[in-house]
Amino acid sequence: MTSNEQQTTPDLVIVGAGIFGLTIAQQAVEHLGAHVTIIDVRDHIGGNAYSYIDPETGAEIHKYGAHLFHTSNARVWEYVNRFTQFTDYVHRVYATHNGEVYPLPINLGTINQFFHANYTPAQAKALIEEQAGELAGTDPANLNDQGISLIGRPLYEAFIKNYTAKQWQTDASELPASIIKRLPVRFTYNNRYFKDTWEGLPADGYTAWLERMIDDPRITVKLGTDFFDETQPLNKKALQEAGVPIVYTGPVDRYFDYDLGELKWRTVDFKEVRYDEGDHFGCAVMNFSDADVPYTRAIEFKNFNPERAAEQNPDRTVVWEEFSRFADRDDEPYYPINTDEDKALYARYKEKAAAEPKVVFGGRLGTYAYYDMDQVFNQALISFEKEVAPLLKQR
Repeated sequence: MTSNEQQTTPDLVIVGAGIFGLTIAQQAVEHLGAHVTIIDVRDHIGGNAYSYIDPETGAEIHKYGAHLFHTSNARVWEYVNRFTQFTDYVHRVYATHNGEVYPLPINLGTINQFFHANYTPAQAKALIEEQAGELAGTDPANLNDQGISLIGRPLYEAFIKNYTAKQWQTDASELPASIIKRLPVRFTYNNRYFKDTWEGLPADGYTAWLERMIDDPRITVKLGTDFFDETQPLNKKALQEAGVPIVYTGPVDRYFDYDLGELKWRTVDFKEVRYDEGDHFGCAVMNFSDADVPYTRAIEFKNFNPERAAEQNPDRTVVWEEFSRFADRDDEPYYPINTDEDKALYARYKEKAAAEPKVVFGGRLGTYAYYDMDQVFNQALISFEKEVAPLLKQR
């Protein structure tokens, strides 16, 4: 196939330049020598993992909120290390409650600081079981009772109740218990946030990493291109008529023009604040557990990359305050709400998707699910082998 032919008739069109789509493209080129065109309505690749350098502070800004890579999947770890090196960043979170800062997840340090005590692990465990009271060991239906049953009323009300209410804009007693099936409580002083085998941040940033994945002449990227805009040639109708295989990573209900109804999501708004100081919080993520602070957390991007101190402005820092709310159709969907009604609606869309010829649905939007980054890579590698490769081999 000539380069001109590739522009008009690629072997595969991928809708969405996020992690799922980029991984599929890389695999299709590497294993099948396919010519792939990626389209995205945004003006950048990387999906929600996209990042850029803030010129004033030198901080790497994660445009769609903090992205932290961690995995225990050896195959995924081996795969991503082909395209980037990782720093030795270890994620630790802190929470401000009643004007005092505590380490999270709740651990022996949090417990002893909160109760002004010096409990041993066994004593702390016994205390929490006692504070769970009649809810200990039960299977509550709502989030409020679930939280109390897991970590006791005082810790739950201090660190979880109001934070969750802000995150969901709903009182915890009206939320399903499934949102917090478990709450990590460590009866040691370990406050490492993730338990995975490997974690870190891409040494030269997310965008450089993802650009490297698709650095191949057989991959064409067209940004600012809407799959549903029939005035451009790579639109849904034209591709279907031409029989071109498609990997679709946009909202599954949008693909079907919402004909069964809309799936519900939560979105996040960010307020940027700049300070005339080199470091405002002393950590990358600070949660705000109290109801009188309207945002759930603040992200100080410089603290994700202390190894870049020489490249950063020692006198200025940038912080993003994070606000959660229900998403409208035109908002960026972040977290699926996943009520029983939503799950039933997605099951119907999934049936329609399975019957769609030559289209593979993937990613969080295409499958109405929330994934960590490593899960998206894993899903894409499996999807390529089981769905995309067989489709391309039919060509």
